[in-house]
Amino acid sequence: MKISKFDGFRVEIDESNHRADIVLSRPPLNVVLFSQRKVMANQFYELDKNKNIRVIVLRADGDNFSSGGNISGFLEETPEDLSMLAQNVMTPEKIKIPVIAAIQGYCFGVGFEFSLACDFRIVTKDSQLSLPEMKIGMIPGSGGSARLAKMIGISRTKNIIMRGKRLSGEEAYQLGIACELVEKSELENMTQKIVKELISVSPLAQRTIKSVLNATQNATLHTSIDLEGEAYGRLRSSNDFREGVESFSEKRPPSYKGN
Repeated sequence: MKISKFDGFRVEIDESNHRADIVLSRPPLNVVLFSQRKVMANQFYELDKNKNIRVIVLRADGDNFSSGGNISGFLEETPEDLSMLAQNVMTPEKIKIPVIAAIQGYCFGVGFEFSLACDFRIVTKDSQLSLPEMKIGMIPGSGGSARLAKMIGISRTKNIIMRGKRLSGEEAYQLGIACELVEKSELENMTQKIVKELISVSPLAQRTIKSVLNATQNATLHTSIDLEGEAYGRLRSSNDFREGVESFSEKRPPSYKGN
């Protein structure tokens, strides 16, 4: 395993298991500094280029995922810089390979926003998730309100953000924000279970459907159907498509090459 350390986080690369972890590491609260966002974004992009990595896991050391950003530090930034916060935080969505957020304890502010930009969220029963900026004269600034409204609807989002509510892990799961709810001791087991599921399918088909689903968020129903159809047609000419059909017909496990 290769480990690289940065200010506030580290990157663990396990090519043999096709997995890389970006680990928030500024315990006990894993505060995300303003400068850290850009460096983290760059590491997501670098991992996306590694052909041996199929899944990225965003997780954290200690009892908490992240209490959010360094609040006092925002006064040191210009309004122009702050208006661009979401560009780095949206990186998990923008890259081609899937990203899992494994969440325990506090998941507030930009920590929650980073997780909302991931493709999958696993929460523990002791998790608390919130966008509490309203309580300190702010609003979410890294895409949190927009993403949450797309996920669970505007009425529920207003109720959470405008009241500064904290969601329990159970509530996040029931609302559909999280795909799995587990005991804290089972967080890594569930994470690895999803990793194994994700690396068992065609990497080409996986990248294609992630792109299609992201693109259709802002499209009409029929435009979305057209986008899906066009992507499906292009996938038909791939070796992975042929391998999927042939392995099914021959009743054997597929061997995907990602091309």
